[in-house]
Amino acid sequence: MPRARSRAVTLGGSSDETESAFYEALQRGDIDLLMSCWAEDDDIICVHPGGPRLLGAVAIRTAFEAMFSHGTVRARPAQVHRVVALSSAVHSVVEQVEVMLPDGLHQAVVMATNVYHKTPEGWRMVAHHASPGVAPDAQVDIAQRPVLH
Repeated sequence: MPRARSRAVTLGGSSDETESAFYEALQRGDIDLLMSCWAEDDDIICVHPGGPRLLGAVAIRTAFEAMFSHGTVRARPAQVHRVVALSSAVHSVVEQVEVMLPDGLHQAVVMATNVYHKTPEGWRMVAHHASPGVAPDAQVDIAQRPVLH
């Protein structure tokens, strides 16, 4: 299934630029921009909070189209921790999310992991895994983090 390539095609300079386009697409409800952030790979994966694993572009697109049918999703990255290598990057993101549902506006904190690979087209998302968070997750101070080893 051919995908419309939007602004994300020209980004390619960093995983941060692709991530910015992804969150912009969520805010605008722009399915073409959102899908242009994803790699053209049969094995791309997306997991929404409490949802099943979505495998492949068709399943991911269908899920986001359903989400956008209720209006846009305001997902703002509140904190991002990055691990970047030569051709891959993992971003651990605390998202502040606002979604309009039939009973009104709902706000939530979501913990997301976004994985990017550098492809010939630039940096593209290969996995987005989101889980419900709690309000304190959005306010964790680096100084308060426990030392694990």
